[in-house]
Amino acid sequence: MGVKNNNFQRLLATFQTLMELGSELTSDADFSHRAQTILGMVTDTLAAREGALFLFRDKPAMLTAVASTGFVGFPDHAAIPVLPRHVQALTSLRSPQPLNASNWESFLTTNGNVAPELLKCIAPLRVGGKLVGAFALGRRDGDALYGEDDLEALNLLCHYVAVAVQNYVLSESLAQRVTEHLRLLGSVQSFYDNALETFAQAIDIKHVNVRGHSVRVGRYAAGIAEAMGLDLAEVAGIRAAGYLHDIGKVAVDKYLFGKSGALDAAEFREMADHTTVGFQIVKGVQFPWPHVPEVVRSHHERVDRSGYPDGVSLNELSLPVRIVALADTFDAMTSERPYRRSLSAGEALSEIVRIAPTKFDLNVVQALLIQVRRDAVGSNRIRFLDEQVICNIAPADVDALAASLSHRASFTRLYSA
Repeated sequence: MGVKNNNFQRLLATFQTLMELGSELTSDADFSHRAQTILGMVTDTLAAREGALFLFRDKPAMLTAVASTGFVGFPDHAAIPVLPRHVQALTSLRSPQPLNASNWESFLTTNGNVAPELLKCIAPLRVGGKLVGAFALGRRDGDALYGEDDLEALNLLCHYVAVAVQNYVLSESLAQRVTEHLRLLGSVQSFYDNALETFAQAIDIKHVNVRGHSVRVGRYAAGIAEAMGLDLAEVAGIRAAGYLHDIGKVAVDKYLFGKSGALDAAEFREMADHTTVGFQIVKGVQFPWPHVPEVVRSHHERVDRSGYPDGVSLNELSLPVRIVALADTFDAMTSERPYRRSLSAGEALSEIVRIAPTKFDLNVVQALLIQVRRDAVGSNRIRFLDEQVICNIAPADVDALAASLSHRASFTRLYSA
């Protein structure tokens, strides 16, 4: 009668643990915390003083502990490498197995940082016939052996815990794949950036006064896009479009870049044709960024349709075009040209704000002001303005320009209505 009563108590304790496991297995808590709690429930149910919960990873084949209790000197990062025969033995095991000197070598190796002799019972965790982990229990109260009823109770608990372990392993694997994908994407993006920056430098090689222009436009455009809250992929595409916006200038006569006077009608037409020539160059290229051809063709268009080559309103074009159009103008104004001196940041911004309602997207201009203000107060992690640009404008002056821009925007909307 005493034996039956003990069995009943064991069964009752097992079902009690199963009920408690249900809420723990679906908890939103960190898995390492859940694993420790689950292990505690199992060891309490089996009256085990020592135990560990291992995850199985197959590349390389390894049992890695995510929770442990009771063992003296158990490593923080406990791991046991296993051979194919050990994986096969654990996968084929139909129920938990007591361990002793005669059989532990069938399931474990001595190559890890955990002595297999510490473990008195091994319970594989399987889902769909696939090994996902294992419980490894040590000594029990009074150094009692693990009996048949104990092993049955442990086996029942393992079915539920295995699912939780499998879900964690899958989510962790997915996170690792996403991280690796992003790392590879980042390396590809870095390659694109470096290659396009080099190409941009080659575009501007014709005259000393325009060298670096395409690179600066790409960087300014990316900074404006960041200030507008665009995501990293959009910022990367806008930077690339900025690098390539003047690619058509490779077909322009070198003489025109160094001319100190105004261009005549024929010369202006040749210079303006760099937009359509560039468009013909890039339109058949399969870029990762779909707006590059549009930016190359239309970065000289203006809100009031006074731009070229198509005379369309800038507001009718995509945001990347509007951003590069402003970045291009800002760099041209703050760079020295044969026919005029360079303007300081303050002078260029004042002029841009003055003409903005008829020339540029007001939200894009506001983003430019944000970046220059960050430079003025020193809050930009990386300086926005190129080192050649004189930043002679105080934060209060940028704020005044922003307020003036908002007033002009309101007036323009009222007038348009």
